[in-house]
Amino acid sequence: MIEELKAKLGGEVEKLSHELNVVLPNEIRKAVELGDLRENSEYKAALERQQFVRARLEMLRQRLSKLSQIDITQIPLDKVGLGSRVVVVCQETTVQETYHLVFGDSENFDEGHVTMSSPIGRALIGKVVGDDIVLRLPSRTRRLRIIELKTIHENGA
Repeated sequence: MIEELKAKLGGEVEKLSHELNVVLPNEIRKAVELGDLRENSEYKAALERQQFVRARLEMLRQRLSKLSQIDITQIPLDKVGLGSRVVVVCQETTVQETYHLVFGDSENFDEGHVTMSSPIGRALIGKVVGDDIVLRLPSRTRRLRIIELKTIHENGA
């Protein structure tokens, strides 16, 4: 999971670096050749894109740095944490729900994916099978019980 995210972010860094260092300078050069820069929309658009790409690259590099610092051996084998798949049962309705804890900047939130910083994510972190969770939401309070847990180690890091 962590290595897949690193590879994905690394690919985006490569693509944006190429755009910043090759594509955008060419676009800016072509726009400058057109003359009057005060009213040159191509020039302004290229400069704005250049600023965006620089900011995105900085954010991606910071994220990759943080991912490199994660030590998977420090994630508990028996408690809910990053990468865990948790099955809970609602104590009021007996309906089962499955949640998969992911990073906050994941772009593809499949059904059941929740970030660790979301209300349900924060409520689940550190819990074990059999624990009861009280989830306080703005509209109501839910009572859940963990009935199954697969950690990142079992899911395949």
